[in-house]
Amino acid sequence: MKTVEEELHDGYHSMQELYDHRHRLYIALAKKVINSHVWISKKHHDGGMFEGYFIMGIGSAKGRQISYHLPLSYWKECSKYFDVHEQAPYEFDGHTSEDVLLRLEKWGAIL
Repeated sequence: MKTVEEELHDGYHSMQELYDHRHRLYIALAKKVINSHVWISKKHHDGGMFEGYFIMGIGSAKGRQISYHLPLSYWKECSKYFDVHEQAPYEFDGHTSEDVLLRLEKWGAIL
């Protein structure tokens, strides 16, 4: 039986395909970011977490952080490239999806 992510489709891609693209693009960006701390953790700063996921963050300064939850299937690959922490090393600055889009747009202008 297919999952909701596999079933939902925009006529070109399933939601699962789009998430896979987002994960790969985020990892590729993190590998290219210079002068920003990139880290991964299986726990949030407060010790909680969503089952089956880890968190990956770029940056430490409040107002400049970008973070996403990635499936644990990406953990081994990411742990080769990024700093591994027992818990997220920085407190979540409260960024929303809209904030992340604006931060990515600013980074795009300077990369």
